Amino acid sequence: MAIPEFLADLRAVVGTRMLWLSAVAAVVLDDDGRVLLVQRSDDGAWTPPGGILDPGEQPADGAVRECLEETGVAAVPDRLVTVTVSPEVTYPNGDMTRYLEVVFRCRPVGGEVRVDEDETLAVGWYALDELPPMAEKELAWIRRAVEGGPAASFEWNGSLLP
Repeated sequence: MAIPEFLADLRAVVGTRMLWLSAVAAVVLDDDGRVLLVQRSDDGAWTPPGGILDPGEQPADGAVRECLEETGVAAVPDRLVTVTVSPEVTYPNGDMTRYLEVVFRCRPVGGEVRVDEDETLAVGWYALDELPPMAEKELAWIRRAVEGGPAASFEWNGSLLP
């Protein structure tokens, strides 16, 4: 899986130490109620398309870019679904990170589904009752996107209250 150039430059300075990065995901729902999913090439997991934001990139723009790069599908964001922080991640090479995760519900507006041959092993549209095995976090993103509602979800532990 390709590492963004800015991140490779940063890793050359900080090594494998913990980095705080911003990431986005696009829960793309079509008119038939199906969700667009990718099978990641790094770990084989099924997930909505997404990835690391480029420096200065707006989160919605990043979600659209990641979707197009990974799937060939052009999408337009409809609403913000959730903003959370990932657990600590340690990659096989020792790099450590945590992500601010910004997830959007999107609708497809063009393009053709295809595998990008770098970041994805498979790409496809899945009925909500026929999803491949997925982590609970990504399933929660999909549920929130489907359920709708006017407000995005977020987590707050109240730890700063007196």
